[in-house]
Amino acid sequence: MTNWALVIGINDYHRLRSLKYAERDALLVRDFFSQEAEFEKIFYYSDNSPEFTDSDGFSQNTKPTYTNLRYFLLDFFEKPRLKSGDNFWFFFSGHGIRHQDRDYLMPCDAHPRDVEATAIPVNYITERLRRCGADNVVLLLDACRNEGSKSGLGIGMETHQGVITISSCAPSETSYEIKEIQQGAFTYALLESLRIQGEGNCATVERLYKRLRYRVTEINHYYGIKNRQTPYAIAEPASKYHLILLPRQATEQDITTLREDAQDAELEGDYELAEQLWIRVLALSPADPKALKSLKRIWGKLKNLAKLPLLEPSPESGNKSQTIQPSQKKQGVLKFQSFGFDVVTIDSQGKEINRNRRQAKFFAENLGNGVTLEMVSIPRGKFLMGSPTSEKGRKDTESPQHEVTVQTFFMGKYPVTQAQWKAVAALPKINRDLKAEPSEFKGDNLPVEQVSWYDAVEFCARLSQKTERTYRLPSEAEWEYACRAETTTPFHFGETITSTLANYNGTRTYNSEPKGEFREQTTPVGHFQGANAFGLYDMHGNVWEWCVDSWHDNYQGAPTDGRAWNSDNDNDYRLLRGGSWLDIPVVCRSACRVYALPGDSRNFSLGFRVLCEAAWTL
Repeated sequence: MTNWALVIGINDYHRLRSLKYAERDALLVRDFFSQEAEFEKIFYYSDNSPEFTDSDGFSQNTKPTYTNLRYFLLDFFEKPRLKSGDNFWFFFSGHGIRHQDRDYLMPCDAHPRDVEATAIPVNYITERLRRCGADNVVLLLDACRNEGSKSGLGIGMETHQGVITISSCAPSETSYEIKEIQQGAFTYALLESLRIQGEGNCATVERLYKRLRYRVTEINHYYGIKNRQTPYAIAEPASKYHLILLPRQATEQDITTLREDAQDAELEGDYELAEQLWIRVLALSPADPKALKSLKRIWGKLKNLAKLPLLEPSPESGNKSQTIQPSQKKQGVLKFQSFGFDVVTIDSQGKEINRNRRQAKFFAENLGNGVTLEMVSIPRGKFLMGSPTSEKGRKDTESPQHEVTVQTFFMGKYPVTQAQWKAVAALPKINRDLKAEPSEFKGDNLPVEQVSWYDAVEFCARLSQKTERTYRLPSEAEWEYACRAETTTPFHFGETITSTLANYNGTRTYNSEPKGEFREQTTPVGHFQGANAFGLYDMHGNVWEWCVDSWHDNYQGAPTDGRAWNSDNDNDYRLLRGGSWLDIPVVCRSACRVYALPGDSRNFSLGFRVLCEAAWTL
């Protein structure tokens, strides 16, 4: 079991009241992780922390500014560095705030009157940390202090799937720095608790949380602080409360409880969680026969669950009638319709330089109760996949560029909406249960979010069974081909993107365009009037879109025929494309590719759009 940590402590704020002991808190936590807990790697950001050299040999400034922290989170977590059974710890001591129902941590240069542009959302932090490969992320947030020390308004209320969050106080309270011990009460109690040996140890999340709840109060009362400060914890799922944080201090009963949780998860059909828990058991008891047998059984179930039909080339025919005739299955007859749309092109300054009116063909799948799914015809063709070395913000994961030939298929005009999701979720179960209303932001015409890759696969399976047509997630090549729509620029709009054309964090720019709007949530599909040249909307921003492929670090050896690439790796991660409402423009590019765990990656920026194979003669 490997432990890595990111530790941040800030005393000196430019526009907020400076703190006294936040940097010392972080230093003591860093030293505990390094010297006593023997963590393998620790990244330390504070007012006076030294630079470190990254894996590429470049020196990294560790002053905890917005830019330094944001880009460390963006760049370092671009690919997995840990594995199942490992832990990544995040400790923050400084100012925090709750703004418009979202939790933010304040870097040293944060502006309290411009929170969205200068503070870092906690959900962004967790989303990045979970890319590290570890199946356990532990957040320790000492960021809710009063005017005498750290300030905040209810931080810690958000739930983050697969993440353990322990905040220094409940959302309605504040936390305190104590002059006599030159520390915050929470961090003092935290380190004291983690050091306990024997039967009374705090090796598990549950025991650590229980001790912190009464010990912080004791410390404050001892030093004359009468106001309430009660640490607050959220573990999602609840079985994370039994997670063993410090294996050296774990008891046999701790391991037994973990086994019971793993068995319960498998019985309930949550195979991804069961897999994680059994891996934790093996980390503590390497020869555990029950864990080995259970993992073998679960991997077989997951393999069967993930099976999807392969892409089949579409048969060609000279018959150009507008009726789609089923070639093999007894599908209902569908008729093409045409729709018109605007295709907008902008220059590097964000100015519109061209607007064309185009038409495309589509068919509408009837999902019942007035809900339809519009599927746009995407013509066969060739394109250059990936990004050139000259493209701003590109990554080596987008190399090498290579020519791909793609056959005809049908793509969702929009990301799947909540109305469409609810209709399909009501259909008979194939492999797993689906929540009828999983989304954070509610609205029938908003894209569905907070769905895992396996959830999206189940949606496609149910839809395929209902329609007797093959619906699935697109391959990564199919997605990029459909997104680019015969363009070679960073975005299908041109050299840049603006918040009048797409939903993303418009407070950041990509090229020379002016800053725009950050809406802080999803927008109705098709809200923006400009489509790409194929007639698809919302390909940049709004929600990330799952692809069927497993993750590869680059395109060496990638297929050139458009099919999904699911070989030559361990298949632990799945692809996401397009960026979201939460992201800066550079990650919304046509070529940008990221990954996430297929089972437990659910947040309010993850959605999907479906593909229907062209298995008919036209």
